[in-house]
Amino acid sequence: MQSHDCVPLVEVTRGEVVESIHYGAYIVVDAAGNVLAGAGNPELLTYPRSSMKPFQALPFIEREGDAAFGFTDQEIAIMCASHAGTDLHVEVLRRMHDKIRTSEADLACGAHWPYDAETRDAMKLAGETPTPFRHNCSGKHTGMLAHARLREVTIEDYLNPTHPVQVTIRETLAEMVGIAPDEMPLGIDGCSAPVYGIPLKNMARAVALLAEPETLAPERAQACRKITSAMMAQPVMVAGPGKFDTDLMRVGVGKVFSKGGAEGYQILGVMPGTIDEDSPGMGIAVKIADGDSQGRARASVSLKLLSDLGVLNRQDLETLAPYGNVPVKNWRGLTVGEIRSAF
Repeated sequence: MQSHDCVPLVEVTRGEVVESIHYGAYIVVDAAGNVLAGAGNPELLTYPRSSMKPFQALPFIEREGDAAFGFTDQEIAIMCASHAGTDLHVEVLRRMHDKIRTSEADLACGAHWPYDAETRDAMKLAGETPTPFRHNCSGKHTGMLAHARLREVTIEDYLNPTHPVQVTIRETLAEMVGIAPDEMPLGIDGCSAPVYGIPLKNMARAVALLAEPETLAPERAQACRKITSAMMAQPVMVAGPGKFDTDLMRVGVGKVFSKGGAEGYQILGVMPGTIDEDSPGMGIAVKIADGDSQGRARASVSLKLLSDLGVLNRQDLETLAPYGNVPVKNWRGLTVGEIRSAF
């Protein structure tokens, strides 16, 4: 990524002065690949990070693994999740491992404290330490283990890029983004799973196909519908209480699916017929250049785009006000500036 790939997307003010600027790029496309809107370099090559998770689950669902193991919408959704590590998330994961005959010890994602503050505080008071089930990527990893069980291949090295599960994920992802598998740069994600470099416009097209898969083979189209349906039906599984992805899908129920990724990445899928009877499915990919560690820029850009496209109305935006163009407050609670979209 180069500085000229990005443009100003979000400003942070203090008084009358713009104190900080988040630069980035975004693109909006339909399932046919038509560019509907964009800013910055559409060819920007970067890692979607956890925004890849619905696509990493896709080949397992396409092989009807969910039916083979009796997975529910909750369990499909958590495979696509960066979950907050609540007790509910852990309960769902335990149920999945019972179904596929694995255990928490088989997870190779590592462990960290839950993102959910209430859960984290309760664990510390109880003297508990985090385990892999609390890791935000443990749902994705459980899905990969289920994929290995389904195909009766080894689970010990399921993260190796040459493992049959990872090879299939890479090939499926390549087909969805329209790039040859060996042209996607390989990286290793924070959870140790393979992740691939993808141009922004290709990722947005893949998201649009996930939203409107009619041109795909029947098995893949059905798998896309299962994934988006599960994410929108069980948004708390995808993130958790007080998280942007969850709250956005709750407000835009049935209209939009949302999945953030590390280092300032965000995908949004708009379902066909959302804006009007004949409106197409749309895919949106956003990258914030500075990594957006607080998530404030991605949320502001996302809500601005969804508002301008007519996906969210005024009441929706009022409900999601804590994530959009919001006031900057100091330690006394005084409003001293604002975070606002700049495009």
